[in-house]
Amino acid sequence: MTSSPSPTARHVIGGTVQIFLAEALLLPTGILTAAFLTRRLGPEGYGVFTLVATLIAWIGWSITSVFTRTTIKFVGEAEDWRPVGAKVLRLHLWFGGGAALLLWLSADALAEVMNEPAIAGYLKLFSFDIPLFCLGYVHRSILVGVGQFTQRAIATAGRWLARMVFILGLVALGLSVSGAILGSIAASAIELIISRFFVRPSLFRPSSFPMRKLWGYAIPLFLFAMSMRLYEKLDLFALKILGGTTAQVGFYGAAQNLSLIPGIFSLAFSPLLLSTLTRSLHRGELDAAKQMSQDAMRLVLLMLPFAALTAGAAAEIVALIFGDAFLSTAPLLQVLIFGAIALAMISVTTSILTAAGKPNWTFILAGPLLPIAVVGHLFAIPAYGPVGAALISSGVATLGAIATVVVLYQFWRIVPTWSTLCRSVVLSGFAYAAAISWATPGVLLLIKLGIIALFIVVGFWGLGEFQSREITFFRSWLRSLVPLFRKQRT
Repeated sequence: MTSSPSPTARHVIGGTVQIFLAEALLLPTGILTAAFLTRRLGPEGYGVFTLVATLIAWIGWSITSVFTRTTIKFVGEAEDWRPVGAKVLRLHLWFGGGAALLLWLSADALAEVMNEPAIAGYLKLFSFDIPLFCLGYVHRSILVGVGQFTQRAIATAGRWLARMVFILGLVALGLSVSGAILGSIAASAIELIISRFFVRPSLFRPSSFPMRKLWGYAIPLFLFAMSMRLYEKLDLFALKILGGTTAQVGFYGAAQNLSLIPGIFSLAFSPLLLSTLTRSLHRGELDAAKQMSQDAMRLVLLMLPFAALTAGAAAEIVALIFGDAFLSTAPLLQVLIFGAIALAMISVTTSILTAAGKPNWTFILAGPLLPIAVVGHLFAIPAYGPVGAALISSGVATLGAIATVVVLYQFWRIVPTWSTLCRSVVLSGFAYAAAISWATPGVLLLIKLGIIALFIVVGFWGLGEFQSREITFFRSWLRSLVPLFRKQRT
């Protein structure tokens, strides 16, 4: 007999779909924005914006990563989330404000290190985004911790739509790189306003939550997050510091933008997985937590054929979105898309370890990736340029993903099945070959991608990847959406 889906699992899937769709707005809005900026600013100007935006994003994500998983875990376990929320909100304000001030003071020195004097002023302007982003993100973490996934999705959707509208509008008015920066700052402000409409942690009311308990999780998770943030952006900055031109940085940044989907998935799914596993383990539901964790890792493997499809059609994708001037981006995308899958696996497995009470293991596993990548880039970039940076970045990420899966197997005896891996590899070969051999000009590429993607899904079904309980689960979840649509129509 097939077990019926639990309300908890249905809530996770529904929330994942909502947040993924909201985060996925980054793809069309980001592509439209990038296509507009590459044409308006050119490789040089887009390379400058990519440099400053990457640095600001790294700082913001590093600060929020200190407490994101910790916040979700403790909010998920608490009867009253407000003391936790107030504590982390104030910490984000102090950290974000301090980082913005430090960046303002060091902007000239950073510009000199990167041999781009013009970016000093841009860095000072962009520094105002850091505290806004940090305050908005802590609200998002609280929403996930209390299970308000729909509200979290609304805030994210508002951010990406506002970012596109403001950047396109301000740059079209002639503000160039400064307009793109101001548009990004406006988007962070919009997200904060929307988030506070749903949840309002106090900034000034005293909090009784013990700081020692918070730091017990926050410190190892901060070290893990800092290692990953440094690692994810290392290749771009290493390319520039080790002799790459600004145009090459622009090509590399464009390739990173096109390999976003696995990262969007992990951004949407991993926090929800952490929140739900925390609640399940708090209730003593170990078997259910193990099954959910195994399914999560398996889901990452199922993305491999879609990565292969992207690699096979890389040149056509780049030409359609960025134009022929950016065709040097294609070979970089072919490599980076698989590195993005590996990073998604690391995100999922470390979320499982965090929920299981092993925050120290996350840094132990992720910490070595950074020095290994530094050594690799020192040898690969001078010899092979941007392609060398992409190969090192994706290769080291793959080693890290394998290591986290092995450790999780030793801890809980769970691992994605070999049959899933074999099916994914077979369908990856099919998808790559089909994308390479089927040439499509212009917008017809969208039809080609859709058809091959459909064949991948059908291939998984035909090879027996989807179990009867999963098919029943999916049908049940779809039926649960019908009343929601009816309610909206009335």
